[in-house]
Amino acid sequence: MAARDYEVAPVTESLQLDKIITGLAGDLEALRAGKISVNDAIARSLLAKQIFNGVRLYLNGTKMLADQAREVQRLPETAE
Repeated sequence: MAARDYEVAPVTESLQLDKIITGLAGDLEALRAGKISVNDAIARSLLAKQIFNGVRLYLNGTKMLADQAREVQRLPETAE
């Protein structure tokens, strides 16, 4: 895996993106089998799209903050 894959792994695990993808695949199968309507499938896909947009924004924001971060020097401890 590339280094960036290791960085995003905790996000994918915490948001359970694998379950979302599996659910979308199940929705496609259900649509093809006639178990859900086209409108239901569209609604579910639009919700998933918004989740993935949120993940993209989170990852881009995290990367931007990390790229702009500077190391802070620790101040010496003072005795009181």
